[in-house]
Amino acid sequence: MARPQLLAWLGLALASLFWAGNSLVARAFSGPIPPLSLAFWRWAVALLILLPLVGPSLWRHRQVLRAAGWRLWVAALLAISLYNCLLYTAALSTAAINLSLVSTCLPLATFIGAGLLLGEWPARRAWFGLGLALLGLFWLIGQGDWGVLSSLSFAQGDLLMLLATLDWALYSLLLRRWSRYFQLPPFTLLGALVLLGLLMLAPLYAWDLMRGARFEPSPANLGAIGYTALFASVIAYHLWNIGLRELGAARTAMSNYLMPVFTALLAWLLLDEGLQAYHWIGGGLILLGLLLAGRLQESRA
Repeated sequence: MARPQLLAWLGLALASLFWAGNSLVARAFSGPIPPLSLAFWRWAVALLILLPLVGPSLWRHRQVLRAAGWRLWVAALLAISLYNCLLYTAALSTAAINLSLVSTCLPLATFIGAGLLLGEWPARRAWFGLGLALLGLFWLIGQGDWGVLSSLSFAQGDLLMLLATLDWALYSLLLRRWSRYFQLPPFTLLGALVLLGLLMLAPLYAWDLMRGARFEPSPANLGAIGYTALFASVIAYHLWNIGLRELGAARTAMSNYLMPVFTALLAWLLLDEGLQAYHWIGGGLILLGLLLAGRLQESRA
C-alpha cells in the first residue's frame, strides 16, 4: 500500500474515533442542548477556528470557488447543514444501538452509488471485505447473540438517522464526482463548506430561538460544543475529505465500521464498561474486512 493511502486510512480511523465521541456527546447532551443549537454553534466555533488558517487562502482561490458555484452550495448543504440537523435530532428519540445499526447503510449505499454515479465498481474481493466488516458490526451490535438483532425495536428517530446516512453518502459521492471543480487545499475547501453551511443553518437556528429552544452556557455544555467544533468538525471532516481524495468514496465509507468499535472502547475507558469477547470478535472482523478492502484498487470486478 502506498504511503499516501496508508496515511489516509490512519486519518480515517482517527476521524471515526472523533465521530464516535460526537455520537456520545449527541446522546449525552440531547436534553441540555437543542439539536439545532448544537448544530449551529458547532459550526460557528469551527468557523472561528478555521478563518485565521484559511481566510487568506479563500481569497486567493476566489476564482476557483466562484467557478464551483452551485456545486459548492450543494456540498455544504449536505455535509454541514442537513447532516448535522438530522443526526442531532435523531439522537433525541432513538437508542445508541439503533444509530449504529442504521449507519451501516453508509458503506453499502456508497459502494452502489460509486458504481452508478462515478463508474467506480469495487473489485469482487472488496465486496467480500464489505460483507466481512458488516458481519463483524452485526456481531458487535448483537453482543454475540443473533437473537438480539431480531428483537430490536425502532423509534421515530431511526428514519432521520437513515436520511442522515444517505445524505452523507451522497455528499461523499458528489465531492468525488465534482473533484475537478474543487481543486483547493483541503482546509480551504473545508472552510468554504463551513462558511456556506453555516449561512444555511442560521435561519433554522433563528427559527428555533423564536420557539424558545435555548441552552444554558454551562462549562459542560460549552465543552461539548468545543469538542464537536474542533475534533468532530475541523479535524474529522478534513481527514474524511483527504480520504475521499486518496481512496475514493467506496473505500473511504468502509471506515464507518470503525465507529462502533471506538464507541465500545470509549465506553470502556469513560464509563467503566468492561470489554467482552464479542467486542474483540466483532472488532477483529471489522478490521479484517477493512484491511481486505484497503489493499484493493477500486476497479471493475
